[in-house]
Amino acid sequence: MPGGDQVVYVEPLPLLLEEDSVRVSGRGPATVLGVDVATRHHPQAPDETVAELERVQRAAQDEVAALTDADDVQVQLEAFLAQLAKRAGGSFARTLASGDPGAELSEFTESLAGRLSAVRATRRELTVQRREVEERLAAVGRRLAALTEKRAPDRRTAAVALALESEAEVEIELSYVVPAAGWTSSYDVRLKGDRLTLNWYGLITQRTGEDWPECDLTLSTARPTVTAKVPELDAWYLDRTRPPMPHAPAALPLARGAGQQADFIEQSAEFVDLGATVEQGVTAATYTPPRPVAVPSDAATHRATIAAIELDADLDYITAPVRSTDVHLRATVVNSSTHTLPAGKAAVFHEADFVGSAALPLWAPGEDVELALGMDDRIRVERKLVRRDATKATLGSTRRRQVEYETKIENHTPRTARITVLDQFPVSRDHEITVKRLTADPEPTETTDLGVITWKLDLAPDTETTVKLAFRVDTAKSVELTGWRE
Repeated sequence: MPGGDQVVYVEPLPLLLEEDSVRVSGRGPATVLGVDVATRHHPQAPDETVAELERVQRAAQDEVAALTDADDVQVQLEAFLAQLAKRAGGSFARTLASGDPGAELSEFTESLAGRLSAVRATRRELTVQRREVEERLAAVGRRLAALTEKRAPDRRTAAVALALESEAEVEIELSYVVPAAGWTSSYDVRLKGDRLTLNWYGLITQRTGEDWPECDLTLSTARPTVTAKVPELDAWYLDRTRPPMPHAPAALPLARGAGQQADFIEQSAEFVDLGATVEQGVTAATYTPPRPVAVPSDAATHRATIAAIELDADLDYITAPVRSTDVHLRATVVNSSTHTLPAGKAAVFHEADFVGSAALPLWAPGEDVELALGMDDRIRVERKLVRRDATKATLGSTRRRQVEYETKIENHTPRTARITVLDQFPVSRDHEITVKRLTADPEPTETTDLGVITWKLDLAPDTETTVKLAFRVDTAKSVELTGWRE
């Protein structure tokens, strides 16, 4: 590039880019004097994919029109032959009445029938051809409709003013932020023994108007905003209630999405075999997937592997037989990695079996998360009502209900099982309803103010144990009790 001042145009750029985010860097003997972003209007989409689809669409439309015209000609020919046969009917009748049809009548009849058959065969063939072309045209139309939003004819252009110090080669790197690109996290969680492998994926979507070929992506947890402002609190006033005054309806607040944004730098793809890397900033982290990823501007999800993390899992079982006798295997996992894992959906596997999906919360290093790993039929639970007493209210007395439950737990696994058993007794919302717990055997590990009782049991293989719960409810004579169940 010759020395002096030069203006380099970088295009096409997406219409949706944030102008304030455009930055230019590079390598070589040059100084960036300024960057201007403008919109260039094109009569048709400059993208080659869309342009080719539009050419195919126009050709198919022309072919449909030609087939329609050809069919119209055949329709008119068929009508002409039918009219000819009708007009010649009188002459045919007189010839037949004379008793001498002659060779000419026979030849004419055969010729007319042959022409009509040929016309109808041609029309059938044209119908088949037009149907095939219309199907192709519909397919092209669907493809173009999917690309309409991302392939608007107009494009943005960045004019980069450079002061060149020599004729040496200069490389320019342009970066910008687009709001129609983002990513979320998803996970595969696989438990084998007491080790848990967590595969972390970035699900990338974009509708920026340009396809990204295979390139190195940087995924950031930063959330760019138009205006950054530190929150401030106004005074909190208390006052007496006053009659409402007539006023104009208030304006509705604008909703702003809080999804993660992704900053992507447009650069040449260098196929370097890299492992997943992370850079931790003050307020956000950036992740580089281990291999290049192609992301078309089709609003579809494209997955990139971010990391595979080995974690220790603490396994136990949990059951709530007051609702269901199912026993669930649970893993309590501490995030021992250096990654803060964003919230996302996880597919959970136990050994080779898929056991379900879970929603992982934001998971910071050192924080523990509970994962449900499906039901285990080798732990059997049975809960039954073993006692029920009820008395009717008499004059000046109360009505009393007393129940007792036994829950039997059996361990048919080959190892000692740690089992959490949940039960409950009712909680009164009225001063004339009294609830008293009578028995909880063995002594519960925890009892909450809302009546939830927790037992934590260690049960050896091929053994069983029983927990008991009894309580009493007294109600005043005038009280109709609701919410009771046995």
